[in-house]
Amino acid sequence: MLLPDAVRALLTRRYRARRCDWLAGEGNWPIPVSLGLPSEQDAQRQPDAVRAWANAWRDIGHVVWSERHWRSLGTQSLPERLVLSGPADVATWIGESQSWQRAHNRYQHLGARWPRFSRYFEVLADYADADMERLEALLDWLDRNPNSNLYPRQLPIAGLDTKWLEPRMSLVADLRGADSGLRPLPYLVRFCVLDSDLRRHVGGLSDVSARLEDLNTLDLPASRIYVVENVQTGLAFGDEPGAVVFMGLGYGVGLLARLPWVARAGCIYWGDLDTHGFAILDRARASLPSLESVLMDEETLLEFRTLWVHEREQTAAGALPMLSPAEQEVYRGLKEQRWGPNVRLEQERIPWSFAAPRLARR
Repeated sequence: MLLPDAVRALLTRRYRARRCDWLAGEGNWPIPVSLGLPSEQDAQRQPDAVRAWANAWRDIGHVVWSERHWRSLGTQSLPERLVLSGPADVATWIGESQSWQRAHNRYQHLGARWPRFSRYFEVLADYADADMERLEALLDWLDRNPNSNLYPRQLPIAGLDTKWLEPRMSLVADLRGADSGLRPLPYLVRFCVLDSDLRRHVGGLSDVSARLEDLNTLDLPASRIYVVENVQTGLAFGDEPGAVVFMGLGYGVGLLARLPWVARAGCIYWGDLDTHGFAILDRARASLPSLESVLMDEETLLEFRTLWVHEREQTAAGALPMLSPAEQEVYRGLKEQRWGPNVRLEQERIPWSFAAPRLARR
């Protein structure tokens, strides 16, 4: 016997999973939800529970009631199923009516030109009106000027600024189903040169940001390459003969394989101890097969459990084939919540007194 709160939880899960499809007009309606009609034997064994269950549905809409003629208890009117005729009914039932209506209305306005909007329910539901107007103006301008070759700051659209635009460029490209036609910003790679002799090759600079293609011509004779995720971790490295540390590349770390002077050096990756850290390691090793990891083991993770934080969203990847067996075991433990929900140890939280000797041994 399902009570309203249980049905509401069930419908919430279904709504979250299907709302984008429903926005695009998919789905078979109406949706019936069985309420778990009890048998006569159930009613005899648990009369109070059955009575409370039926009363809980008494004043709720969309419920189909049926009569049961029972030998010992007589005729009983009982709630049999909830019937919802469309997405708006589901949204109303779970308290998401305003969100659904806003997304639906906006999709009706925009979906004919940019049907991929159905993938972005939260954009349609949560964006402020001013943001939606900017987004529509931008998409319209790009459609009318598909080969502008402008940088984002050059776009002649009222109210548009780079801070607003840059984090939305992947959204814009996907909504149009094509390249934006804008000139991409240069991909800058940041690294620190940890050796005074190597610094002579870059004009004495220790902290360098440069385009990837320019670094290809550098031919820096480095013998050891560190790759770290956090910029402040990279800046904390001290001088070391023959060494360079790259930082903040994220999932773009595999691009380093394009640099011959990196590919021929000994490469060490140190990332966050979370699922994305291992996914980045996996991607990097696909391009740099000899890449080693450091401080990404169970010992390090458990040593600093008091410094754990919550990984907001784990990577969806199941298997990461480029990980070593030991790395796979830690990744699997994180995915399976072996040490707690969405455990994350950020690399910059690990004290240098612990990290430095382990880096030196590698």
